[in-house]
Amino acid sequence: MRLISRPIIGIFVGLFSVFMLFGTSMTIVGAALPRILGDFGWSYASAGAVIAAGAAAYFLASLTAGEIIQRIGPKAAILLGVALCVLGLAFFASSPAFLFNFALNAIIGAGQGLIEPVVSWSTLKMDEEGAGKPMNLMHGAFAIGAVAGPIALGLVMKGGLSWALLFRAIALLLGICGLVLALLPFSRLGRHEEPEAAAGLDENGTKGKRRTRGAAYWLGFTSLLLYVGVETGISNWIAEYFVRIFGAEPSYASLAVSLFWVGLLAGRFGVPLAYRGKRSERLVVAFSLLLVATTSALCALGFVARSGFPLWAPSALTFTAGLGCSIIYPTVLSLVGGACKGYQSEAVSFAISGGGLGLFAFPFLMSAIAQAFEIRAGFAFYAAIAILTAASCAALARTIDKARMGAEEMQKATRSRL
Repeated sequence: MRLISRPIIGIFVGLFSVFMLFGTSMTIVGAALPRILGDFGWSYASAGAVIAAGAAAYFLASLTAGEIIQRIGPKAAILLGVALCVLGLAFFASSPAFLFNFALNAIIGAGQGLIEPVVSWSTLKMDEEGAGKPMNLMHGAFAIGAVAGPIALGLVMKGGLSWALLFRAIALLLGICGLVLALLPFSRLGRHEEPEAAAGLDENGTKGKRRTRGAAYWLGFTSLLLYVGVETGISNWIAEYFVRIFGAEPSYASLAVSLFWVGLLAGRFGVPLAYRGKRSERLVVAFSLLLVATTSALCALGFVARSGFPLWAPSALTFTAGLGCSIIYPTVLSLVGGACKGYQSEAVSFAISGGGLGLFAFPFLMSAIAQAFEIRAGFAFYAAIAILTAASCAALARTIDKARMGAEEMQKATRSRL
């Protein structure tokens, strides 16, 4: 069976392109941070506030995205998100003024917070098997963009061009993608919400309050909150960990960041092609346990490392940590979307907002721990959060298993009556 049916391949490709640029826009500010600090004369506090403004706006936008999708539809919602990103990226860093860039990064974050829920909800609608494979492929696009952004920035600066030029280029490409999306037939994805949910009907079809949100709704939020903390923590701190603890050269330490993202890319593209089963809830538990094992091992190595410690061991673990991370985020979204029929767009947006909250909160926690103790304590903290992530994913998988067993029993009872 095709992963994506022929009539909607064009929509998938269009969203895939937007999501690559989305990934680039998520990493480009951090990659340009040394030049921003040097050229604009900002303090660490000012730079941190600008980055936090984007993360906070992302969280708030993703939290409300489900309601926005229901009211104006997915096409209008993603076009609004693209327009906000284009506006912010087109002018970000065009002036050294702190408040100007603070506001623009908040605009970029709000656009990103609308784009991701629409892309994820649309991808759920394309998943005919219900195994989450299209979602993994789609989120592989994010990883491609996340890797490509810093590389492109390095090439731009090496060529003697202004680093701010890349922000304008991303804005231009996103604008072109937005024009293409405006022409695509999103109606082929079906209704953007189940009619009984939109009308506020209960199970008996009578007017009333919406149905009580089930366990999957809350576990999706919790799982992504914890997971994003681990993912961004490893990505942001692994280079410093290699230099400070393992004595690596900075050039080698930057390779460690690439190793992490290559492992993540390998999982997001490899698993949908290699895995033939449909029990994705068990798969996400297995990969979350792999993440626990690798983060715990990285943490343990940090406490036994001495001068001249061989770098192949932490390098291999960094790649494997990326592999463990790879399918957790998209698979959790697929599971939540499948479990929350009737309020799917709201559930997916709420889960994504959990990731947005993690993106905002965990850098502050890690900085405080590393400042008060040392970076090894920070990685011990991430190992503990990885354990909580695995526990939340296991609880979500158990919820999905119980729902499936209940549905199968109902089918059997119906057949016996017939």
